Amino acid sequence: MNVGAGRSLRPPKAILFDLDGTLVDSAPDIAAAVNELLASRDLPPLRLDQVKAMIGGGVRKLIERAFAASGAPLVGNALDEANRVMAPIYSRHLTGLTRLMPGVREVLTHFYAKGMAMGVATNKPQLATREILLHFGLTEYFRAIIGGDAVTCLKPAPDALLLALAQLGVDPCDALLVGDSGADAGAARAAGVPVILLRGGYTHFPVEELGADQVCDSLFDLPAAMQGLQAGA
Repeated sequence: MNVGAGRSLRPPKAILFDLDGTLVDSAPDIAAAVNELLASRDLPPLRLDQVKAMIGGGVRKLIERAFAASGAPLVGNALDEANRVMAPIYSRHLTGLTRLMPGVREVLTHFYAKGMAMGVATNKPQLATREILLHFGLTEYFRAIIGGDAVTCLKPAPDALLLALAQLGVDPCDALLVGDSGADAGAARAAGVPVILLRGGYTHFPVEELGADQVCDSLFDLPAAMQGLQAGA
């Protein structure tokens, strides 16, 4: 379903993917890390659906939202300290409960066989991103892997997308971003990259309202969605 401006898309030379909510369902692991941090401050755990709604904007923003929801908001140095405490906790909760989103391996294999340049652009820290991709045997598909700590500004700023495309040697107008959130849509628009968003990811708002060029039910639908854009459908 095309929900964007109706522009047609020429066949891309590169596809960039978000990670959390797009390639992997990492919310259970992220919730486990958040609740371990909260427990260390004698605060009650948050539900999975609560944490899922907080994902997006990086780990520091996640911590800020979690403590605010727990009735113990953090700012300034207190938030910085919680972020430091979170780092080793977060690193212990990367792959235990995380699963691939439907269609990931099939779609990546499809485009890899066609010689498509592919990359990952995420707000998740670089080492954590690589560990997850390595765990699932996905690193071979990607010629660029950009985590949030590899750039100055996180999505919805365009920095991660532009760095990934620079590494791939592809202009933004010849690329496509596949994501699941408003941060992805905003980053794509800022970078001048068309964007397809997936339902079932991590967003507070209906995905159809985020300004994507097209919306898919899952990655299984990505090739058809791309053909629709190329036809101006």
